[in-house]
Amino acid sequence: MEIEFAKVVEYVEKKSRFFGYLLPCEKVEEVENALKILWKEHKKATHICYAYSLKSPFLEKAVDDGEPSSTAGRPILSVIQKKGKSDVCVFVVRYFGGIKLGAGGLVRAYTKVASEVLK
Repeated sequence: MEIEFAKVVEYVEKKSRFFGYLLPCEKVEEVENALKILWKEHKKATHICYAYSLKSPFLEKAVDDGEPSSTAGRPILSVIQKKGKSDVCVFVVRYFGGIKLGAGGLVRAYTKVASEVLK
């Protein structure tokens, strides 16, 4: 099972490390396979949040993966929508650094990583 990510970025905020991955995709199965691969690569990650937008059939999904509701997946999906992208999935892997970012800090961090990976 080989997945090629189009782009990878890294961002650090208050000792938490975020890795953003861009996956061009057309099917939910591709997203599920990529998620499995990311969990194998990042076994010690705290969260792998993601969002995708597929064109045909039209389908969008945002996943917070244990982060407070709407602080991770929703901001990622908002960036995808604002940039007018489709047939993409953005994953953001987070390693918690010991300092809580708060809801606003999480939204800003996930938005920044998603924006960078979609540049």
